[in-house]
Amino acid sequence: MPSFFCTSSRLHAARAPFGAARGRHQRGFTLLEMMVVLVIAGLLVSLASLSLSRNPRTDLNEEAQRLALLFESAGDEAQVRARPIVWTPQDGGFRFEVRTDDGWRPLRDDLLGPRHWEGGVTGVSITYPGSNGSDAQRNQVLFGTESIDTPVSVTLFSGAGSATIVGTGNGRYEVH
Repeated sequence: MPSFFCTSSRLHAARAPFGAARGRHQRGFTLLEMMVVLVIAGLLVSLASLSLSRNPRTDLNEEAQRLALLFESAGDEAQVRARPIVWTPQDGGFRFEVRTDDGWRPLRDDLLGPRHWEGGVTGVSITYPGSNGSDAQRNQVLFGTESIDTPVSVTLFSGAGSATIVGTGNGRYEVH
């Protein structure tokens, strides 16, 4: 076909400057637009990483909540087994033991087995309020076979502060 039979779009493209014809048909981002998008994405990632960092006080309270639930489970387990269970804090963690005919034996199940502290716990204080007219200090919490137990207060300490688990003797525990 001779070149004088060109369509109008071909003719127009042939007459237009090189950059103008190309700009109309190709779309894309400029370097400046890409830089703005990358800066915004970087800000969003940094904000997300800041919000993901844990608060040590929150970690301590969560550990106290877990322990309060374990205390309730241990009390229920002692009643079901008809054998006392004792909770003992240790260096770096704690364990539950059950009274058997041969003495105290550590529980090894998934729920009440030995555990390591989480939440940065560095120390524990156990108090039995009102025992013998004063607050008696002991190093264990006993869960008896009856539904009513002695009120107890267990305080967990960490670098972020302290959290206290209070049992009123009715089998329920609250974190203060």
